[in-house]
Amino acid sequence: MVAANYNCPGQLVISGELTAVEKSCEKATQAGARRAIILPVGGAFHSPLMEPAREELAAAISATVFKTPICPVVQNSVAKAVQNPEEIKQNLIDQLTAPVRWTQSIEFMSEKKLNTFLEIGPGKVLTSLGKRINRDSKNISIDSIDSITEFKGIS
Repeated sequence: MVAANYNCPGQLVISGELTAVEKSCEKATQAGARRAIILPVGGAFHSPLMEPAREELAAAISATVFKTPICPVVQNSVAKAVQNPEEIKQNLIDQLTAPVRWTQSIEFMSEKKLNTFLEIGPGKVLTSLGKRINRDSKNISIDSIDSITEFKGIS
């Protein structure tokens, strides 16, 4: 069992063999955790148990041409800005077995005075987490074309 996602202060997702995760949830609750639940996911993502899939993923990523991005990309497996295409590729491969360092990624960007975050897609999970990590940040969820017009102030 390992840490899989550092979502925000007070919220950690663990990954591993189901029985180990179940026991960890029990112990966390006994130790005073407000909530410890089993998430309905299809695998032990962001843990060493994903290692068998690494070779196939690495082959697919290695076969893909990456160009140098026009701006740094903050990759949540390393929680820092990256521009080198080979480093970006390696971090994507590593992310399969490495934890998602969301808290650290938002903190890194906040330290760089990047405090407006757009969550594009269904749901508002990242918007909510961002606000819990940095109360001074502006977190905007765009889940539809209507959200875009609201964001732009278009009616």
